[in-house]
Amino acid sequence: MKQRIITAVVALAIFIPIILMGGWLVELAAVALALVAMAEVFIMKKQIIISVEALIAFVGVAALVLPNLITGWLPANISPNFAFYILVLLLLLCTVFFNKSFNFDDAGVYTLAMLYIGFGFHYFVMARHDGLAVLFYALLIVWCTDTGAYFIGKYMGKHKLAPHVSPNKTWEGSVGGVIVATVVCTVYVLFFPVSHASLMTMILLTVILSIAGQLGDLVESALKRYYGVKDSGKILPGHGGILDRFDSLLFVLPLLHLLGIV
Repeated sequence: MKQRIITAVVALAIFIPIILMGGWLVELAAVALALVAMAEVFIMKKQIIISVEALIAFVGVAALVLPNLITGWLPANISPNFAFYILVLLLLLCTVFFNKSFNFDDAGVYTLAMLYIGFGFHYFVMARHDGLAVLFYALLIVWCTDTGAYFIGKYMGKHKLAPHVSPNKTWEGSVGGVIVATVVCTVYVLFFPVSHASLMTMILLTVILSIAGQLGDLVESALKRYYGVKDSGKILPGHGGILDRFDSLLFVLPLLHLLGIV
């Protein structure tokens, strides 16, 4: 527990000032986090991160986080989306030239990972560009949901939510997390509006986003269970990896965009 607290304090001491300052610092942080998360996928699959296919995946995820990174290098008739498609084709070519160590299943996993991680952190940047209040709203949803689910699940939880994926999560904790997030975020949006939507609409959106965050957590738990690992990485002592810490946000942030907030 002591190690977890120290890591959390140090991480927040770095993370919060970056968010507050915004601009290129947030963009740099988002790309760095996405690259580490992508590396964690390679490590979970027990494949080396110094390889042609890893380089393609790193370029692809960075290009999805910040499409303007590659726009200036492309001819006018090639969009960032088409450039990403070219990278996917290059991954498929790796199944031909490195077929002993890289197959179609690998290409599929890394394409999916690029999309999952890349778009998630892209909307992290977009949320900050839309305003500090918007990004903190998303963070509050995740933090309050996690905290509420943990404590209510610990003291009141009896019915398992998804025992085959995450045996410690309960329905009581899940509902409790949604309630805590909704109460806290309702108060938050009263003082820091993040949308022109009515208060009742924001309450409904918070409930949806809180549930989405928990689904993101379960997806990452399923990923770890599939590959037989406890944590996605070790970069955050006591907390695991970047995917462990940002799994909920990778679902919440794109949904913010889908719901018209970002």
